[in-house]
Amino acid sequence: MVLIHSIFMVSLVISSSMVIFDFNKESDISYWEIVNDAVMGGQSSSKFYFNDEGHGIFKGKVSLENNGGFASLRHRFNQRKISGYKKVIIHLKGDGKRYQFRAKTNKNDQQAYISYFETTGEWQTVEIMLSDLEPTFRGRKLNMPNFPADELEELGFMIGNKVNENFDMVIDKIVLE
Repeated sequence: MVLIHSIFMVSLVISSSMVIFDFNKESDISYWEIVNDAVMGGQSSSKFYFNDEGHGIFKGKVSLENNGGFASLRHRFNQRKISGYKKVIIHLKGDGKRYQFRAKTNKNDQQAYISYFETTGEWQTVEIMLSDLEPTFRGRKLNMPNFPADELEELGFMIGNKVNENFDMVIDKIVLE
C-alpha cells in the first residue's frame, strides 16, 4: 500500500508541470521571432538558432546608436490556460549579464509582464514567480495589477542594459510549475 501511494504521489508531482518549450534537435523553432530596436530605428542585432546539442542560442549585439538599446526574442503559441501554476522555471546558460523574462496573456496586448534575472556564465535554473511579473510598456512600468496568471500566449527574453554589449544566452527548457 505504501508503494502504491508513493507512486501516485510521484505521478502527481510530475504532472504538476507544464512544458512550454523543450529545446532539442527535433524542436520546431519557427515560431520564435527576433524583435530588435531596429523597429524604432536602432542598430542592435541578434539571431536565434540551434547549437550542435539542440539548445536554443540567442546572441547578438546591443547598440545604443540611433536611440537603440535592446534585442529581444519572443515565442507566440496557441493560448494556454495556466491557472494553478505559480512559477516559470528556465534552464539556461547565460553570459553573466542581466536579462528580462517577458510574458503576455494575449499576443495582441500592448503591455508585457516582465521580471529581470541575472545570469552566471554557467548552467543555471532561473525560477520566477508568475505573481512577480510586472506590467510594462516600452520600458515603463504601468499602474495596473501584476500578471494575472490565467492564460499565456507569448513569452520571451530581452536584453537592454543601457550599454553597448555583445550577449549570448543558451536556452534548454522552459516549464511552468
